[in-house]
Amino acid sequence: MNFSIITGGIFKDNRGSISHVNDFDMEKIKRFYVVENTLENPKRAWQGHQFESKWFFVLKGSFLVGLVQPDNWENPSKDLKVETLVLKDSQSDILHIPCGYANGIVSLEQGSKLLVFSDFDIEKAATDNIKFDIHTWPL
Repeated sequence: MNFSIITGGIFKDNRGSISHVNDFDMEKIKRFYVVENTLENPKRAWQGHQFESKWFFVLKGSFLVGLVQPDNWENPSKDLKVETLVLKDSQSDILHIPCGYANGIVSLEQGSKLLVFSDFDIEKAATDNIKFDIHTWPL
């Protein structure tokens, strides 16, 4: 897998804390949005992008993230290996998902919020948003 973690940090003192990811280069970023799943539907899967890259940062709570590289974008194999990892607000890390992957997320705590950055503007993103059935791969 070609995804990567950009490690951040958390500075704490008597005034509170500052979370940072100083090594995150935002030059390619065109937009961002926040995902907060409902308690009744904590899973959001599967969405793929052949050309768009994403970066995930947890603002609150934690998420299970699944990543898979489709072998065929119209009819992918159901037995592809899914890589999973947990992102937490206590870690201040960013997950970079390069183009060519489908992802799924599951909120692990009520009220979890995920900040997502994209290198495509909204018009261009609409042309590269491939949705797969939620049961295509296990998550």
